[in-house]
Amino acid sequence: MSIAIACQDLKFNNITAIIFDKDGTLENSLEFWREVGTERARLIDAQIPGVGEPLMMAFGILDNTLDPQGLMAVGSRYENEIAAAAYVAETGRSWHESRKIVRSAFAEVAESKYLTKTPKTAPLYDDVRETLESLTNKGVKIGILSADSTIEVKNFVANHQLQDYIQLCMGVDNEINKPDPRLFWQACESLGVLPEQSLMVGDTSGDIIMAKEAKAAGTIGICRYQNCQLDSVDVQINSLLTIQAL
Repeated sequence: MSIAIACQDLKFNNITAIIFDKDGTLENSLEFWREVGTERARLIDAQIPGVGEPLMMAFGILDNTLDPQGLMAVGSRYENEIAAAAYVAETGRSWHESRKIVRSAFAEVAESKYLTKTPKTAPLYDDVRETLESLTNKGVKIGILSADSTIEVKNFVANHQLQDYIQLCMGVDNEINKPDPRLFWQACESLGVLPEQSLMVGDTSGDIIMAKEAKAAGTIGICRYQNCQLDSVDVQINSLLTIQAL
């Protein structure tokens, strides 16, 4: 089944699926990730004094705020680990030791009972549930493709009780990350749809580039922060409710 999707003054025809990013698109998790990045940098700095501040900047944390387009916000855990290890290696540690120090710090933060994602620490945006319900009722297949891990995508869906709407929970579990188009192709294959009949909705350039290189039917950029501008996106919105199944 395929339908038309209207978004502002554009209409996308012959659409069977919409694939959403998670963080910054469906989940208001910027503050959560700022705290995670700050704690990661603190633990690494405790072992390598002086590396904490440049690490914070590398993660995209400045003046106690997190850049929505920065490494911490859009990169996978693997990419963040590699970037952090590079800063540690600059202090003269071997690459093996640098990776070990970073992996240990990241694991400690991940296992912390004080830094866990819940509907309170990383809530849904107000427009999410209504949008997903409306699209699902029209027969649109819905998937999530995130730079977070697959298990965390599944936790997100379970925590917010979105199982009735989401047919694909897909994250980044290896070295392939956005904007690699293979991720979008894999997501479409899992949903049983064609890329040219699928839309991508995301809040970063990685989402948009990935979908365009995968020959998706269209790209919708959601901008939830001030001074946000996504290049090359087909249409830019500030509310998911703008997406209407016809």
